[in-house]
Amino acid sequence: MSFFPDSVVSKLPNTGTSVFAVMSGLAREHGAINLSQGFPDFEVSEELIGLVGKYMKKGFNQYAPMPGVQELRERIAEKTQALYGAVYNPETEITVTAGATQAIFTAITAFVRDEDEVIVFEPAYDSYVPAIRLNGGMPIPFRMKYPGYRIDWDEVKRLVSSRTRMIIINTPHNPSGSILTAEDITALDRLTKESGILVLSDEVYEHIVFDGLTHESVCRYPGLVERSLVVCSFGKTFHATGWKTGYCVAPENLMKEFRKTHQFTVFAANTPIQYALAEYLKKPENYQGLGPFYQKKRDYFIQALASSRFKIVPASGTYFQLLDYSAISAEEEVDFARRLVKEHKVASVPNAPFYSKPENNQSLRFCFAKSEQTLEKAAAILCKI
Repeated sequence: MSFFPDSVVSKLPNTGTSVFAVMSGLAREHGAINLSQGFPDFEVSEELIGLVGKYMKKGFNQYAPMPGVQELRERIAEKTQALYGAVYNPETEITVTAGATQAIFTAITAFVRDEDEVIVFEPAYDSYVPAIRLNGGMPIPFRMKYPGYRIDWDEVKRLVSSRTRMIIINTPHNPSGSILTAEDITALDRLTKESGILVLSDEVYEHIVFDGLTHESVCRYPGLVERSLVVCSFGKTFHATGWKTGYCVAPENLMKEFRKTHQFTVFAANTPIQYALAEYLKKPENYQGLGPFYQKKRDYFIQALASSRFKIVPASGTYFQLLDYSAISAEEEVDFARRLVKEHKVASVPNAPFYSKPENNQSLRFCFAKSEQTLEKAAAILCKI
């Protein structure tokens, strides 16, 4: 029995359980192949696991410094400069977080105030809008056009108002697999220049880009760096999503405010894992081959689906593939995704929950961060539908 049930007013009255948890739960319930939630079914590097054990045995098991282990922040600074030419001070401009979602929540909490507006590109990763609402902000959606998921920046400009506090971008993009181009980032730079608008750039799939394309990090653009918080993920990079370790880089004036919130959210991230990552990052080859690694899996999955009735929606990054099922069914995405689990034992994620208003493009998101055996088994089922 709960106390004062009639007095409890939800701060998120229209928000239910995350679609990722729902679809993974259905997969477990029905014994389905789980291509819904974005986690690999293959092992983390034995070397990296060994390093975690090493630092545990050496006694690095108590609280880390609030901003993160110094050695790891130094490696992050070196990595960011080598990749994008951006110089961040490990002491004042880099913070290690308990996963990228925590970093995103912290960034929004630190800067978004009552009635501030935040422009969000839809379909949007499902943590953005609840975080904005919990902090009294107003999400302003911009719906990217299916199937290319391109942005018309002239239309975005019309959404900007005197209350616009932040623009959230995500590249490579989950769930679509699209990426922002240099032209996109340049347009964002022009739009926010001298405006007071902050940019929150979710770049957790930064190393997973295909077909010779380039990840256009905000960090490549000095003007944008001055007003941006960039969030990245070690979980996505090193196949260890359960370790929940990420980081945020931002100029000192923004990071100062970020840390004020961070310290009262989690205080610090996992200590032995931070030390292990700091040592592992000394070898850039441990993350440099991630794009080709996942492109091979994408191509394997696509080839295995060649005889299916699903239409491939091109993926330029991430480890997700959209499949258009319009030739198979006219059902709404959530209904078709549920039936796919119950009747055919393959779990995916419908894209509809990533929108603020009803949308039915008749496409589902499948995670291909799986072994070839898993992908082949799933594709064989999908080809029979």
